[in-house]
Amino acid sequence: MARATRGVIEPRCSMRATAKIENLAIAVAGILFCASSFATTKGLSQIVTPDLQDEGDLSLSLQVQDKRIANPYELQAELGLTKWAEVAVFRGFQPDDWIFGTEFGLLTKEPYLLSVGFVNWSPHLDVDPQPYIEAGYYTEHHKVIVGAIHAGYKNEAILGYAYDFNKTWRVQVDFQTGRENSSTIGFTWNITPDFQVNPAIYFANYHPDRLMGYIVFTYTFHLWGDKTAKAEDSAK
Repeated sequence: MARATRGVIEPRCSMRATAKIENLAIAVAGILFCASSFATTKGLSQIVTPDLQDEGDLSLSLQVQDKRIANPYELQAELGLTKWAEVAVFRGFQPDDWIFGTEFGLLTKEPYLLSVGFVNWSPHLDVDPQPYIEAGYYTEHHKVIVGAIHAGYKNEAILGYAYDFNKTWRVQVDFQTGRENSSTIGFTWNITPDFQVNPAIYFANYHPDRLMGYIVFTYTFHLWGDKTAKAEDSAK
């Protein structure tokens, strides 16, 4: 599922927001180091991806990005409900925001993937959900993604490509049309089987020579499902 990036958001700084970030970051860190999980190298920087979260896996993320991309500080929780459905919620701080998304897999067996869902629904800020459809062709090393999303009053194209060197390293590029969106280049590093970091650079569509930074830290842990099978797959 995509990161919550809706284009430029005007920040509203406050001491309360900073305190909330610090307190929630400490709480998330406490949860992360008490859990057992089996993360994989997946996900791109900007766009929705058609591969779903494994059933029973909960990912918690801390996302920090240029305020011209979106809310500069966000926490994210993403949960695989079944083999064909997942939900995600983002908590933004500048401005105060709650953002929701979901994804449903129509084809879930690689190499061919097809999913539908919506992202960037913010009842708090009165932002409508953005429905999308996306297809993927996934091999061991190459991941190709194409799709479309309805954002506001217009339809936008989604393109992405990733190369997985192994279970630890991935390089990736993605693009979404629309003046408020970007092209990105970045990489994903699984520091451990449980913890990954994804830094990227955004090139704004409206100003391609304007660079914007982005980084997200993610820890995934297992709540239910075939724990043994996940461990064996992670070790391959």
